[in-house]
Amino acid sequence: MSDADRHVDQYMNYLLIEKGLSDNTLEAYGSDLADYVRFLKEQGISRFSERDMTVILKYLIHLRERGLDRRSRARHLVTLRGFYRFLAQEKILPYNPVETIDLPKKGLKLPEVLTIEEVKALLDAPDVTTPKGMRDSAMIELMYAAGLRVSELVSIKVHDVNTEAGFVRVYGKGSKERVVPIGRYATEKLETYIKTVRPALLKNNVSSYLFVAWKGRPMTRQGFWKALKKYGRAAGIRKNIKPHSLRHSFASHLLEGGADLRSVQIMLGHADISTTQIYTHVTYSHLKNAHEKFHPR
Repeated sequence: MSDADRHVDQYMNYLLIEKGLSDNTLEAYGSDLADYVRFLKEQGISRFSERDMTVILKYLIHLRERGLDRRSRARHLVTLRGFYRFLAQEKILPYNPVETIDLPKKGLKLPEVLTIEEVKALLDAPDVTTPKGMRDSAMIELMYAAGLRVSELVSIKVHDVNTEAGFVRVYGKGSKERVVPIGRYATEKLETYIKTVRPALLKNNVSSYLFVAWKGRPMTRQGFWKALKKYGRAAGIRKNIKPHSLRHSFASHLLEGGADLRSVQIMLGHADISTTQIYTHVTYSHLKNAHEKFHPR
């Protein structure tokens, strides 16, 4: 094993044990670093150095020539920043050569956001007279009420929901726990689903998961996505609805209603408030209307 491979292994163990990152995040970091090490070996480089700024810039150009967009190149650079920071912290290198390299301009794509009327139409689309329709309605309501990721939604266990107190316990990226309040609409739908619909879906099976499908198996992300697209068409919504659309709408509607950014950050489970700031663009029209209405000139 080369020095480069050994140091990558040390970093991955650090992310797993010290940082407790999720499997998906670890896989992404590992893939990016493996690609970078391959590039170094093609350049005849077998170890990392504090003088690697030039080769890192060359690598970013190489990624662009391979057709990677700005967002993907930025992600690779974030991976390298964390890795070289680790090497400096462990005194493997005297300093981090990546710190002064700027991220590529992302040209960030704004999230698809539903209007409040579109959310209402989507929530009205499932046939709540059937068990599956009532389950799907409860899932959509909860996702919008708590701003959940679809992976979080399908992973919720029955004991994670407290309808009496009106909150749901969620395990997000890196298995980080957060508690999110849910409103009256979601609470009422969940109570109905848990008491009458879920037992019908389970039949004689047992499951700890809140939302279940055939033979008591937990709902999958793919299954929910298909159902959501179907209800979007039924509601007459022309936007390209994805599970994340409800999360985006949750954040945007809270901010438009006057919620502070820090509270929204906590409810979304963002580690960095700069991630939450992507949603502030949505409030522009709201602010413009307020300015026109209330500003004296």
